[in-house]
Amino acid sequence: MLQLHNLRKHYDGKEVVKGVSLQLPERQVIALIGPNGAGKSTVLHMVAHLTAPDAGTIHLNGRALPDYSRRELAQELAFLAQQHQIASKLTVYELVSFGRFPYSQGQLTEQDQALIAQALDFMELTALSERFLDELSGGQRQRALIAMVLAQDTKYILLDEPTNNLDLYHATKLMTTVRRLCDELGKTVIMVLHDLNYAAFYCDYICAFKEGAIARYGTVSEVMQEDFLREVYQVDFTLTQHKGKPLALHF
Repeated sequence: MLQLHNLRKHYDGKEVVKGVSLQLPERQVIALIGPNGAGKSTVLHMVAHLTAPDAGTIHLNGRALPDYSRRELAQELAFLAQQHQIASKLTVYELVSFGRFPYSQGQLTEQDQALIAQALDFMELTALSERFLDELSGGQRQRALIAMVLAQDTKYILLDEPTNNLDLYHATKLMTTVRRLCDELGKTVIMVLHDLNYAAFYCDYICAFKEGAIARYGTVSEVMQEDFLREVYQVDFTLTQHKGKPLALHF
């Protein structure tokens, strides 16, 4: 279980995260939403142990994050950032194999190879495994990056705005995959999202941030309320229902 207690962070003298406390349930898809600068990506980076909080603690399975070695933590948490510095002349297989580094340190075992093959198959990339990354479409590259995270075989997967720079088709396919990671593989997925339609339709829980603090945390139905969203985003919303879930429409 992931537990965040009273997290605080300052940049240039400004407090950008203000006393954030959360208990995140396992085997759920959880969206962090809110306007730009609300603190959601900073919190995600703290959970990924890439940004140190100025105050507060994060516990994973009852153990403080700083007590984990880097290798131990990489076997528990996988993180996919918005920006990726990857060599274009890597093949899809080589990229996905990086997910096994916390275990194999570059010396792939049969188990590593089986998990790589499983990740490629799950992401429908087996036929593209020997293709170079610069030969792929944007959607295919994003799938390859998700496959790398999947090969890491962690309980928790952290995604920072994973639908950025994807067209509607590929963004929807990605969110469907995220849902499958939870439902079929038992992963806990925590991600920063700007698209409220995706958050409403594909997630189990939503944590809304405003000005560095949690404005509301709960189930999709509890958070996706017109008056509340107008207050957070300062934009009018009309909510409709689709398959029993609320969708946010911008006007």
